[in-house]
Amino acid sequence: MADLKRFFKKTVSEDRHKQAASVSVPEGLWIKCPKCGEMVYREDVISNAYVCPKCGGYFRISAKRRIKMIADKGSFKEWFTGIDNSNPLDYPDYPQKIEDLREKTHLDEAILIGEATIGGIRTVIGAMDTRFLMASMGYVVGEKITRSFEEATKQGLPVILFCCSGGARMQEGIVSLMQMAKTSAAIKRHSQAGLLYTSVLTDPTTGGVTASFAMLGDIILAEPGSLIGFAGPRVIEQTIGQKLPEGFQRPEFLLEHGFLDGIVERGSMRDVLSLILKLHDTRKCYGEFPQETSARSFDTFGKKKKQKKQKNLTAWDRVQIARSSDRPSAAEYIDAIFDDFMEFHGDRGVRDDNAIIGGIATLDGQPVTVIGIRKGHTTKENIRCNFGMPSPEGYKKALRLMKQAEKFGRAVIAFVDTPGAFCGLEAEERGQGEAIARNLLEMSDLKVPVLSVVIGEGGSGGALALAVGNEVWMMENATYTILSPEGFASILWKDSRKAPEAAEVMKVTAAHLKELGIIERIIPEEYPASEENLPEIAEYMKIRMKQFLEKQTGKSGLQIAQERYERFRKM
Repeated sequence: MADLKRFFKKTVSEDRHKQAASVSVPEGLWIKCPKCGEMVYREDVISNAYVCPKCGGYFRISAKRRIKMIADKGSFKEWFTGIDNSNPLDYPDYPQKIEDLREKTHLDEAILIGEATIGGIRTVIGAMDTRFLMASMGYVVGEKITRSFEEATKQGLPVILFCCSGGARMQEGIVSLMQMAKTSAAIKRHSQAGLLYTSVLTDPTTGGVTASFAMLGDIILAEPGSLIGFAGPRVIEQTIGQKLPEGFQRPEFLLEHGFLDGIVERGSMRDVLSLILKLHDTRKCYGEFPQETSARSFDTFGKKKKQKKQKNLTAWDRVQIARSSDRPSAAEYIDAIFDDFMEFHGDRGVRDDNAIIGGIATLDGQPVTVIGIRKGHTTKENIRCNFGMPSPEGYKKALRLMKQAEKFGRAVIAFVDTPGAFCGLEAEERGQGEAIARNLLEMSDLKVPVLSVVIGEGGSGGALALAVGNEVWMMENATYTILSPEGFASILWKDSRKAPEAAEVMKVTAAHLKELGIIERIIPEEYPASEENLPEIAEYMKIRMKQFLEKQTGKSGLQIAQERYERFRKM
């Protein structure tokens, strides 16, 4: 039956192609895919969000169509129409060209921008249109974007821009160039007001637009297959004669190199943007949770766990358990504890480090930033995550997300599980020590609550870079050390075989560190953490996390930072 269905679809497709070739078809009924070159039925393309049903190639769409696909029905109201264009270079026929394009596209310029709601949340939304001089940025485009950010700042609204452009508008010369600085300055003031800007890069996003407002979003997304870059591939090849790699300046390339938060398919874009707005729309204070799930309901939960003790374990036993590949990873705790998790990628400079996972989620409806150092359970997963050893770009990604949390007033919850920071040649070349130091510096003064939880290994400065918290917790079988017991034994006793003895001397266990005042809470493990008891442990963590946030209620940012300073000042 399945084979028959596939044959039927194939036959219908072949029949359509034969009809298209032999019969006079009304104009516009069939359109050619820009990627595979096949003729496809227009209605199939429209119903598939203007994506080719044969190859998945993306059709460029108009600004009006884009906004209609994203905004709530009937909610869009255009802003700042009728801005007069200029011809600063007295370029021949330029004014007439603008008038002709206005008549043809029914747009007054290369960007359509205004106010709308998405999922019921007010936002400023704009979309560029390549039909208007390849959406190049001249004075009017820059002015409309700048005025819109200024108005968004006044009204306290987020901004979403769908970017596509050939770059600066040549016909306006240096005036066009100045729009890069003007729009960037307006975005800076909008950001200083604590407001969200999301940019979505579509095909193509190049030149001066890439080098200004397109790459300045708090969150930067891209549609699959888009060309994104400053200088186009042809310009690069012709200028320096360099052969470019496969997929160069495509979203996958940019994601790998740390410049995008994510790649979103067009059919999912509305839902993703709606969730982003939702996660940034809540005005709750820390610890405001539904009364029926108040932490008071669970006062005896931890006590019940403590009644059932594991057998007596040595420090070395716990080191082995902490290193076990069966222990849940940071990603699994995030999935088990939080809702609506949206992962963000990249350090905006070098690459996306898979050893660090981070993004936004909700804890019983309250938005929080969650970050974790993750390992894998299999060799393949461990290689992908570099065995839980972050590189400088991983720490920079984590810091970017923490500073973003500070901007939007979200608490930070970090999960730590690492044998230590990666110590390879590349890490040293890119400044591993500086990256860790920068995290310690910036985390010490974050104006939002920070909770760090050591779930497995807490190895040296590589762990501390995510553990400058208002509170630090440890799982009962986790460890937190200045270096590995093997390293300690090798350095001080010249014999790595004495690692079990070293583990005792170093006081690496949660019980030891609680006694030393290094941590505030031990998360009990009736049995070593595993897939089977993950839900139970996650529920306990969730309850205690809510208690932690409740304690932050009413505190100012300065007070939160001061309490964190005093915590470490005592050590």
